[in-house]
Amino acid sequence: MNPESKVPALTEVSPVSGPANPADRIMAVAYRLFSTRGVRDVGVNELIERSGVAKATFYRHFPSKDSLVLAFLEQRDKQWTMDAVLSEALRRGSTPREQLLAIFDVFGDWFLREDFEGCSFAKVLVEMGPAHPLGQASISYLAKIRGHIQAAAEEARLVRAEEFAYSMLVLMKGAILQAMEGDLQAAKRAQQMAVWLIEHHSS
Repeated sequence: MNPESKVPALTEVSPVSGPANPADRIMAVAYRLFSTRGVRDVGVNELIERSGVAKATFYRHFPSKDSLVLAFLEQRDKQWTMDAVLSEALRRGSTPREQLLAIFDVFGDWFLREDFEGCSFAKVLVEMGPAHPLGQASISYLAKIRGHIQAAAEEARLVRAEEFAYSMLVLMKGAILQAMEGDLQAAKRAQQMAVWLIEHHSS
């Protein structure tokens, strides 16, 4: 697992002078701050200041902080789930089973990055709680990831694909948390368990 691999920088954003569209500037700043620091620690005033926009402009594009967090979660799903993880795993594996296991190769490269920030969906869920609209949105995006895994399992002709997807997501979340604790081998450990899991669901 090479820390110099071309996995996209998940928290990289353009400087304030970059995006001409104020909404894009706000989102770029929000993406970086929410993904690294969470939701509650980031205030609207900081978002406005770092974005270089007027307060009226901010609220014209995002009527509330929660609406901005929801937009961030949507962007996170595209940039992290789809582009950085699933698309890269598809590229690295030549068969559906290899692609499932390649998720942990992608994770391994990500865990070695200086900007490794963990799973925003899980963090927002824990921070806001499952009853909060933001927690509910996070649950939905995690379920969406599980759906992608289930579809891949079905393509790999694994039995009890839905059950497999639930277990696979346990391994994925666990590897991320373990890596946040400093275990740089977390992805390899989870990948070995995923091999056993695939074998278990092969008959």
